[in-house]
Amino acid sequence: YSYGKSNDASTKIYQTNFSDWSHSMKLLLENQLINITDSALNEVRRLLLAEAPEYGLRLGIKGGGCSGLSYTLEFTEFRDGDTVLDHQGVTVYLDKKSTIYLSGIALDHEGGLSGKGFVFRNPHATNTCGCGESFSL
Repeated sequence: YSYGKSNDASTKIYQTNFSDWSHSMKLLLENQLINITDSALNEVRRLLLAEAPEYGLRLGIKGGGCSGLSYTLEFTEFRDGDTVLDHQGVTVYLDKKSTIYLSGIALDHEGGLSGKGFVFRNPHATNTCGCGESFSL
């Protein structure tokens, strides 16, 4: 792995092969790609311990939803070409396509009876659906 630093001291960024990335993607890696709130980190840790301690959290996007693109969350292993982030001991995987769309997002977790669970806050989204699970740029 190659190692890069982010603006946030608690986040380490790794990239498997910089030679495949454009100059703009290299610049993205020098800045903070994503932010994960303490609430979301705590919930991810709880779920990982209960369900899949050997995996990391994969954040991604897929086509579909009311606004064109939908967010995805899953526990998986590393896949070739992934950007790998370490957020206070939680390993986060992003594929190349998702990295571009998720740059700058914040992942939060709203618990309690009226909480929505995991919530993506995307400053680049120009349109979001009412449930907050899909967006467009």
